[in-house]
Amino acid sequence: MAIDKAALVESPSRDATVSVIVPSYNHAPFIGRCLLSIIRQSYSPLELIVIDDGSTDESLKEIEQALKDCRFPSQLIARPHKGLGATLNDGLRRSRGKYFAYLGSDDVWLKGFLDARVHLLEARPAAVLAYGHAFMINEHDQVLECSSDWARYSDGHVEQMVLHRIVPFSPSVLYRREAVERHRWREDTGLEDYDLYLRLSREGEFAFDSQVLCAWRSHRFNKSHDLEFMLKECLEAQRRAVSSLNIGTDELELANSELKWRFALDFIKAGQKRMALGLICQNLEGAPSYGSVARTMLSLIVPRFAINWRRKLIQRRAFKRYGSIEF
Repeated sequence: MAIDKAALVESPSRDATVSVIVPSYNHAPFIGRCLLSIIRQSYSPLELIVIDDGSTDESLKEIEQALKDCRFPSQLIARPHKGLGATLNDGLRRSRGKYFAYLGSDDVWLKGFLDARVHLLEARPAAVLAYGHAFMINEHDQVLECSSDWARYSDGHVEQMVLHRIVPFSPSVLYRREAVERHRWREDTGLEDYDLYLRLSREGEFAFDSQVLCAWRSHRFNKSHDLEFMLKECLEAQRRAVSSLNIGTDELELANSELKWRFALDFIKAGQKRMALGLICQNLEGAPSYGSVARTMLSLIVPRFAINWRRKLIQRRAFKRYGSIEF
């Protein structure tokens, strides 16, 4: 199934150099807002390609409705389920822009996203991608937190940052096509972005923009809630990256320990304290400081209700500070 509107709209301006891909999969409640946030960008893409990866909900109906208002070339492709990596590679092959971006069907861009990212990459020829901070939002577009409050992002050569899994949120990224075409997304991994970031960090700079111009949506179907899966995939991605990053065994082991230590904190927040305790005891060398060890051990005895109360308090403060997103 395909709806092609390329012949129904005016030719894009000479500055329209971005291909946008939306991989869609069972996000009917959110896909309309996702597409609207692209259509309303002040910088019009060269093309918008929506690839529905075998959705079984009302996604196709929502997509068709949203694309009726698209003022630039757009296309809907519906096919059986193949997975995110295969969908992104399919979109890359079908597109032709100088720059390439994809936006998850449950995420959104804020006003000025494309304009800011394109100008940044135009000014940074050594950069393989441009990225920035992101809001985390709930099903109602309310801000739960912002990466600027805790993520220590870097600009330029970021091999060490990415190795230690301080990485961009996917909706914040605009790629230089020629760089991605040399690598592409692996189709046999569950963390397509992290694997690609590791390889791209060796090839060129990551251009950082401190503005918050996108939002990543948190809901119960997020793959990131499966912490054991996430940890396993991250460790495998680090192992595969050894040769491309030219790091030794000792450095890889330290990176693994630091990763496991940070995941231990996530397991504590999720109430999985037995798993957290095992990671803590086996990866003390991954702790950033003695103070971190003390705070982490203390958190193991804090009741689950207190952890949940603190998380909700942080979210209430974030909503009071940032409110709901507008696009």
